[in-house]
Amino acid sequence: MLLETSYVFVVAMDVDPDTEELFNEIYATEHIPNLLKVDGVVSVSRSKKVPANLIVGGETVAVGGDEPSYIAYYELEKPDVINSQGWANAVDKGRWSSEVRPHTRNRHLAMHEVLGRG
Repeated sequence: MLLETSYVFVVAMDVDPDTEELFNEIYATEHIPNLLKVDGVVSVSRSKKVPANLIVGGETVAVGGDEPSYIAYYELEKPDVINSQGWANAVDKGRWSSEVRPHTRNRHLAMHEVLGRG
């Protein structure tokens, strides 16, 4: 993922297994399109954790542990985009707030400034 902006808002969470299909459908067809309409949101990418191991100092270590399974990366023109009325309206629009949000947990939120590009 080559970042175009200087700020990335990272939203990570787990979702109840029986709601996972609905979570992914609403995220892709409603939630992301709604947020992409907000002034200052440049792009959105998503990922899902997969099992992996890393060899460190000759020892194999599991990666990921208790970290959330899903992550969304929102590229923003500036950090205060998430404080805008447009953002507030978009995150509650559609079925997200009533049909998905109650089934999410282990939520982590972070704003990152991009320090370099490769």
